[in-house]
Amino acid sequence: MAIEVITREDLNEFRTLLLSDLNAMFNSKPQQQKQWLKSNEVRKLLNISPGTLQNLRVNGTITYTKIGGILYYSNSDLEKLLESNKVEASPNLFNPKWLVR
Repeated sequence: MAIEVITREDLNEFRTLLLSDLNAMFNSKPQQQKQWLKSNEVRKLLNISPGTLQNLRVNGTITYTKIGGILYYSNSDLEKLLESNKVEASPNLFNPKWLVR
């Protein structure tokens, strides 16, 4: 069994390589989201049934584009819809003082 000695220079070189790899990883462009989603992708994203998605289309809550028999939904429109319906949390909703007698 051969014994290898690791020097400070080896560790410094390893550190430099590791830091450069991490820097490249963090500075790389994030993966772009798809611009258009199909019905099954929207259902998975929102965790809803086909009937619920149909109701959202029929009542005009969600916009879509139909090409042939395929429905497409804009990813940016879905994000806007979610943001516009966001309910802010209220920190004073639960007051444990009423539990104390």
